[in-house]
Amino acid sequence: MRLSKIIQLLECEVLIIKDEDPEIESVGAADLMSDVLAFGGPGMILVTGLNSPQCVRTASVVGAAAVVIIRKRNVPDTTIELAQELDMPLVHAKMSMYRACGILFREGLGDSLEEGKHLG
Repeated sequence: MRLSKIIQLLECEVLIIKDEDPEIESVGAADLMSDVLAFGGPGMILVTGLNSPQCVRTASVVGAAAVVIIRKRNVPDTTIELAQELDMPLVHAKMSMYRACGILFREGLGDSLEEGKHLG
């Protein structure tokens, strides 16, 4: 599924986006970045309630395609600036993690851990 479709489905505010529209292969949802380091990998989209620059940095380390910050939280300028610097698409969906993941699951995106693509 393309990132543009996810933005539409989750009614996201676009904070940073590259010129391209990456293909998203799976979803990882976590607030603990150690979990993302354990299950994350290329082609995934990270859905997180964490709004600090660490979520963008961790997504970049694992090769994630994009980050969705969820809930009705303000996204600090430092997070947006790091996403720009790392060329990491960053969007904000003002809904719960449960709802965001449910929508993505309903649309056919799999769990990055269950997909087995990123297990060591």
